[in-house]
Amino acid sequence: MRSEIVIGISGASGVIYGIRLLEVLKSKDDMVVHLVISEPGKQVIGIETEYSVTDVEALADHVWSEREFTATIASGSHRTDGMVIVPCSMKTLSGIANGFSDTLIGRAADICLKEDRRLILVPRETPLSLIDLENMVRVRRAGAAVLPACPGLYPKPQTVSDMVDFVVGRVLDLMGIEHGLYRRWE
Repeated sequence: MRSEIVIGISGASGVIYGIRLLEVLKSKDDMVVHLVISEPGKQVIGIETEYSVTDVEALADHVWSEREFTATIASGSHRTDGMVIVPCSMKTLSGIANGFSDTLIGRAADICLKEDRRLILVPRETPLSLIDLENMVRVRRAGAAVLPACPGLYPKPQTVSDMVDFVVGRVLDLMGIEHGLYRRWE
């Protein structure tokens, strides 16, 4: 049986985390990946990476527009194993925390919360305002996991890619997906 996962890339810095997660999931034969990239997310891909949006979209099995509310992932009757929003902008976090589903990313996240499916938000922002922190608490109380993009240093990363792999590995850990992206604490 194949697992299905939804990946949302919003317009925060750190799109490389989402791209790397897609690369790892693409290598898994038993995984079906749905992808939604917000318009600001597409802009950040061009600013922060050498990837084109087309390159990133090619890493997914299904690509949906952020306004495509007829997408299968907009319905609770379409079963998935969960969703990761990586990176998760503070705007996206706020929308989820307050039940304001004005994009497909927000709607798919809302589906995960109401259907008790795994939802992982990877904010990449610093410093955090009190509003940001309160929104993180709200989504955590609602059932989402909040995994800030803070790489651990105990594996002694040698490159930026090592640090990206640490964060992506932690996301995979929370989703229950096996990987060998970083050396675990011993």
